[in-house]
Amino acid sequence: MQKKKLQTQLSRPPIVVFLGHVDHGKTTLLDFIRQTKVAEKEAGGITQRVGVSQIATKATGPVADSERSLTRREGLRPGGEGKKITFIDTPGHAAFFSMRSRGAKVADIAILVVAADDGVKPQTKEALEHIINAGIPYIVAATKIDLPSASLETVRTQLEKEGVLFEGRGGDVPLLGVSGKSGQGVEELLEMISLVSELHEIKGSPQENLEAVVIETGKDKAGPTATVIVRNGTLSVGEVVVTEKESTKIRGLFDYNGKSVKSISPGEPALVLGFRDVPPVGSSVWSQNDNSFVKFAEKKVINKLQVDEGQIPIVLKAQNAGSLEAVIASLPKEIVVISGAVGDVNESDVFIAKSSSSKIFAFESKIPTSVQKLADTEGVELESFNIVYELLEKVDEMIKKGEVEVLGKAEIIATFPYEAKKIAGSKILQGKISKKDNVVLMRQEKEVGIVKILSMKKGKVDIEEAKQGEECGIFFAPQLDFNVGDVILSVRK
Repeated sequence: MQKKKLQTQLSRPPIVVFLGHVDHGKTTLLDFIRQTKVAEKEAGGITQRVGVSQIATKATGPVADSERSLTRREGLRPGGEGKKITFIDTPGHAAFFSMRSRGAKVADIAILVVAADDGVKPQTKEALEHIINAGIPYIVAATKIDLPSASLETVRTQLEKEGVLFEGRGGDVPLLGVSGKSGQGVEELLEMISLVSELHEIKGSPQENLEAVVIETGKDKAGPTATVIVRNGTLSVGEVVVTEKESTKIRGLFDYNGKSVKSISPGEPALVLGFRDVPPVGSSVWSQNDNSFVKFAEKKVINKLQVDEGQIPIVLKAQNAGSLEAVIASLPKEIVVISGAVGDVNESDVFIAKSSSSKIFAFESKIPTSVQKLADTEGVELESFNIVYELLEKVDEMIKKGEVEVLGKAEIIATFPYEAKKIAGSKILQGKISKKDNVVLMRQEKEVGIVKILSMKKGKVDIEEAKQGEECGIFFAPQLDFNVGDVILSVRK
């Protein structure tokens, strides 16, 4: 078994993120590496959005010193053959850098960019804090090293005051001087990235469950798009995947060069088509059949039977783990999932719903006839949905009406005088009516008033509740002028 695991765990391209103070040359450096002109197009030279790219280093053989700069340029082949590295260029301090999905980091290695002519700035310190909190290895790149005012030692001294332990000074953090203009030190930086990747054994398996992270999103004529990086597993066209918002089928994949591909492997980026909604940046993309999302979903479920005022409790069942998580992630804060699970609706769900005065929402889950009968007997309302949109519409309707659910519905079929007052002889049509319930009295679909049930009797015996099909006498407080034919609705708000 161990042998098989070793065979499937392969070295993958490291995911490298650039962090640092604005205008310290992050994008210019990455621009040199990937041989584009992104920096010139950006407002004020400051990155306005996340960029993700992939390059492959390739040796070109011995050359003269005068040709070193050109060699470096020719030695970097975006998307070409050779050892691949995936880069993320981030806006500002890149707060999203340390975002995690089910404990997985977005980046494997960080490059802390500090301008050698400007030194450590507040945003540099903030970026360093993100790196430390993420617990990933990092390299310090002192940019603009070709400027007369550049000082590598100043950068080293200032960062040591922030607690950075450099190589040769009691730590293992490399410090390299680089220039995004001339290319000085770029080759050494790439070699260092490869070395750090090897030392930390950055690996992935195309055969394992998919783990991908959304880096940036957008919309075009084809609909919502998302740039993702695969950390593990394989993302393929035609595959059904799950995000925190939906379950969807991948309609198209495009690599860093804009070429249509059928699949992408660990460590690789791609533009994804097929989402109905724009997924949140930093969110995860999983295989639909990955049972580990149940654990993620359970973190969002409130496993208690007490609900705060104004919240609406439900019991949620879904056909699979992906759908369960997607529905839970889509629910507004007013909805509290008392219990969420995969599979058909069962008797246990009915009893949980009854004890918590909840509805049961079944999303693509079957409701056995025996369970439906039990729900009817216990006065538990079941709602079945096959489309997320319809489920959310129902939720919105419940919130707008300010109702949790109709606990019970009864019709007044007779009136009895009692000490100058009246008792409503009632038949329970739906759910159950309980003593001390708050009820709404309806006449011809119009509200007559809101009252409380003071007592209930079946014959001469006091009872606490009456269920569907049963008859009982109900005494209200305060008294209302009700008539035969009026409807009583027991509503929890």
